[in-house]
Amino acid sequence: MAKLKPLPLGNVYQLLEPGPVVLLATATKAGRPNVMTMSWHMMMEFTPPLVGCVVSSGNHSFAALRATRQCVIAIPARRLAAKVVKVGNCSGRDTDKFSSIGLTPLPAAQITAPLIGECFANLECRVVDTRMVPRYNMFVLEVVQAWTDPAQQNPKTIHHQGWGRFAVDGRVITLKSDKA
Repeated sequence: MAKLKPLPLGNVYQLLEPGPVVLLATATKAGRPNVMTMSWHMMMEFTPPLVGCVVSSGNHSFAALRATRQCVIAIPARRLAAKVVKVGNCSGRDTDKFSSIGLTPLPAAQITAPLIGECFANLECRVVDTRMVPRYNMFVLEVVQAWTDPAQQNPKTIHHQGWGRFAVDGRVITLKSDKA
């Protein structure tokens, strides 16, 4: 039988990583774009697509998301990993991340926050529920428009494992399912 040992509670998040690392793009009411790296998100519903995301009140993006109630969730492939880390290691309070890191803001169809041209998918979102923001900094977003880059075939996403360590999507398997 395996011998188990205690795991520090501060390391639990490394085990329950919820999905790929994404970029959350926002814009202030004055139109100034910003982007942050985000790992704390989850699908909540399929139709309409609802996403829950946690944005720390200490992040520069928090105020824009709260004020405008809109954002873009942009999903980067493995090739953007170094830029994703750079985005996460600086603040939009004093840095224009798009120009300094080399990301291309593109106009969205339904909101003012920008799409990110280098990402293989972009989801235009509107905040539909803020009841969990005061206690948990959790916003519920509805995806109102989705975009994909057909030139990026079979992109591999990155998954944060803590302290600069990431896993990259691996082999895909298909198993029998009663659902399509």
